[in-house]
Amino acid sequence: MHVLLTAGPTYEPLDPVRFLGNRSTGKMGYALAAAFAESQVEVTLISGPVHLPPPASPLVRTVLVETAQQMYEAAAAIAPLTDGWVFAAAVADYRPATIAAEKIKKEGATLTLELVKNVDIAATLGQTKRAEQFAVGFALETTNELAHAQAKLHRKNFDLVVLNSLRDAGAGFGHDTNKVSVLDRTGQVLDFELQAKTELARVLVRLILTRFSAAYA
Repeated sequence: MHVLLTAGPTYEPLDPVRFLGNRSTGKMGYALAAAFAESQVEVTLISGPVHLPPPASPLVRTVLVETAQQMYEAAAAIAPLTDGWVFAAAVADYRPATIAAEKIKKEGATLTLELVKNVDIAATLGQTKRAEQFAVGFALETTNELAHAQAKLHRKNFDLVVLNSLRDAGAGFGHDTNKVSVLDRTGQVLDFELQAKTELARVLVRLILTRFSAAYA
């Protein structure tokens, strides 16, 4: 089995010094890569900028990218060759319309930026997903969490969505722990209590592989 896995943030350059990004550390995605490898699953890990060592397993091939466009191009190249996709990266929704050639100088009391929408990697690849492939997405929400996650599941052609909320202490960006709910297409919701991301990754990988085996046996 071969899985495509995205992890970490994307950085969208504004000038040679600055970028637009987010607080993702990549810890959950990297833990998932290690857990898949423990289950003897080959992983292509497409990672945004993180401060983590690459997974040590020979089953994990790491592709380093910076921007959403680079992540999309890398994912699109490998997606047709894999059995499933896990989109754990926190991809920037927008990027600056233009990248300044030189550092933008501080002038005036305000600065207005024009942003343009990035490609939605999961939704775009979801349009090409074959019946025998599975797709798992991650959703980080702050309001109407279940409703937004369910909408994302159907809109992006996911089989499962892993939902985190920033309102849960110890969950989300920057923590070594996480607390999630997993939603499927039948409307079933499975809740997993706060635990180390490394342990949660093993739980999620077992769930994904069990569902995959049951659906496509």
